[in-house]
Amino acid sequence: MKNIIFGCILLLGICSCSICDAGSSSKEITKESEIKENGDLLENLEEKKCSLVLPESIKKTIQPEMQYAVFLQLILNLIAGEYVKNLSECEITEKAISGMLSSLDPHSSYLNEKAFTSLKNQTDGEFGGLGIEIIIDEGFVRIISPIDDTPAYKAGIKSGDLIIYIDDECINGITAEEALEKLRGKPKTKVKLKIKRGDKIPFDMEVERDIIKVQSVKAEVLDNIGYVRISTFDKKTSRDVKKFIQENEKLHGIILDLRNNPGGLLDESVATSNIFLDGGKIVSTRGRTKENSKIFFADPGDLTKGLPLVVLINSGTASAPEIFAGALRDNKRAIIVGTRSFGKGSVQKVIPLSEQTAIRLTVAKHYTPNGECIQANGIIPDIEADYAMIKRPDGMFVIREESFNNALDADKKSKNRKSTDAQNKRAIDELGKKKEKKDGEEEDQELLYRKLPLKEKLDKDYQLSKAFDVLRTIKKFNEINGKTNEKK
Repeated sequence: MKNIIFGCILLLGICSCSICDAGSSSKEITKESEIKENGDLLENLEEKKCSLVLPESIKKTIQPEMQYAVFLQLILNLIAGEYVKNLSECEITEKAISGMLSSLDPHSSYLNEKAFTSLKNQTDGEFGGLGIEIIIDEGFVRIISPIDDTPAYKAGIKSGDLIIYIDDECINGITAEEALEKLRGKPKTKVKLKIKRGDKIPFDMEVERDIIKVQSVKAEVLDNIGYVRISTFDKKTSRDVKKFIQENEKLHGIILDLRNNPGGLLDESVATSNIFLDGGKIVSTRGRTKENSKIFFADPGDLTKGLPLVVLINSGTASAPEIFAGALRDNKRAIIVGTRSFGKGSVQKVIPLSEQTAIRLTVAKHYTPNGECIQANGIIPDIEADYAMIKRPDGMFVIREESFNNALDADKKSKNRKSTDAQNKRAIDELGKKKEKKDGEEEDQELLYRKLPLKEKLDKDYQLSKAFDVLRTIKKFNEINGKTNEKK
């Protein structure tokens, strides 16, 4: 069985970065509408024919409501008696539960005692990690995105990288919990990774673990245009964005950079959206129950008073930032620039089974204000601007939600959606000069780019440059339009 588990973030000090809890809400800025079970917002469930064939002996002797339970017990007994390895009933049952949940979709999983404790520890931020979001892709660790300014980010780990060895041990067949156990550790200790990047020969990389304290918002001003980089949505994101706006009242426009933002808190995504909206719907979640079906609205009063906005997204933009981008786009509040986002539009709830164990279960999907399902569709940019790289990447790999066999389907496929294969094959224009190698060392051009001042980045980052051009064009248009109205 293909084992793909998503939503494992090696972060410290960041809570539930890839999980938007179905029960969370920001009471100060949201309103939940009562959604009827038979309403248009709930997904219509189609009856699917079950391919499971029960033995005739069970059909004839067991009551219908107990037949599947008895059949499952029969399978467990066969494993206990016939399987080549001697497994305890506890081990077999745990594997059965884990396989049952992970086969539903990439985000549902069983949290045993170790995994559940690890999840709760994320809230305290008392463990060492690398600062990456991962999935388990056919037994190996696939990188969704490194988080800004974390050990993984500084070491040069990139979205799409595949970890095939950890500390010289092949990890083929590893589970998410096992991967977390190996990658986490005491701060200042090192972990050795063997990375497979595109078509390149696998190479070794050593990364030092650290307590990760991410500054989710970094902002500066260039030519009266505000540039706000949001690397994740944590509990301080909306506060920091609001503070920047209040301290810079004479801006001509704002660029909100959400590229490679892997997610965060639903409340903060909603709260940050609320800053830029004058009422209207932000996002809705639709599940099979009223508890998991909600609508979030913005309060009246746009803090920026209609200031022109551009939102930058790419294939590493997942979950919470997709909600933000969809809310601003559908409310005609911002122009979206970049490439189609990841498409993680499902809602997970952690349901404790005891004090030691729990399950993470997908309970709903996210929908933009216009009713577009984010799941597997992602957010389509208004202006398509391809990847911003200083040099042509070798064997570039683009990964999105629909790449995985057991991913939840979107309700409707977007007409403008482009296939991942097409993205992977597309030739990337070389936007900057390749730095010469010194003493046989290959310089990581992307890492060099990250250290550049904002003004210098414009010459090498096509997406960022396009965002600035859009705001300058809007400013020029408003100036011309204003003069025309004065003459009239």
